[in-house]
Amino acid sequence: GKAVVIINNSGLGEVEMDAIIMDGKNLASGAVSAVKCIANPIKLSRLVMEKTEHMLLTDQGAHAFAKAMGVPEIPGKKLITERSRERWEKNLEADSNPQEIEKDLGTVGAVAIDNEGNVACATSTGGLSNKMVGRVGDTPCIGCGGYADNNVGATSTTGHGESIMKVVLARLVLYHMEQGMSAEEAADTALNYMKTRVGGLGGVIVIGKSGEWTARFSTKQLSWAAVKDDQLQHGINLGELHTQPAEEALVAAGF
Repeated sequence: GKAVVIINNSGLGEVEMDAIIMDGKNLASGAVSAVKCIANPIKLSRLVMEKTEHMLLTDQGAHAFAKAMGVPEIPGKKLITERSRERWEKNLEADSNPQEIEKDLGTVGAVAIDNEGNVACATSTGGLSNKMVGRVGDTPCIGCGGYADNNVGATSTTGHGESIMKVVLARLVLYHMEQGMSAEEAADTALNYMKTRVGGLGGVIVIGKSGEWTARFSTKQLSWAAVKDDQLQHGINLGELHTQPAEEALVAAGF
């Protein structure tokens, strides 16, 4: 059926991946952390949700599960883009600040609603470059990297992971919507709280149970796109909005 899908902040390419998926109908969720050589970690997260009694698998356990489920592996070097390699090299410079450079990059997220009012979210990321071994960010943590509930809506987040976890950003947005705020008001309120309370910047894409949606951010930019009633809207900078037929955009993109 007709759906709204909003995508943010492309930039995958790192070898180690985190992902989460959540079904707003029954609050089912699946997530993976620190998986390697997997091209589509969200698909693996869905298998965790549907084929296990758990919600989050990590590292070697996630790898063993992927192998048992027949998920194909891909050489890690094929997941490293030239853009990511250049960023990594720039971070090695003596005067660089890797945490500042990387905190807004590397996340892809989506939220959607179907004709029956079911909502869902999905988020995946390669996380920060030059991070400590063993570091896990917000993406695979339910309520942080994403949250979906048919009674309210769905959201997916991007930004500085440690800040997002401190305020449980995805769930915080939906909390404000439960209190009567619109999707846009809730997103701005939650992002402002994260900025003032813990100094964190980020972005959220949100869809409400009635189909209203928004893409809001406290960073300089957020790459987003939305499809509703066969019309595509997209933007990057604050206040930017472009509209075109979705079919036209797909053809132009080579699909």
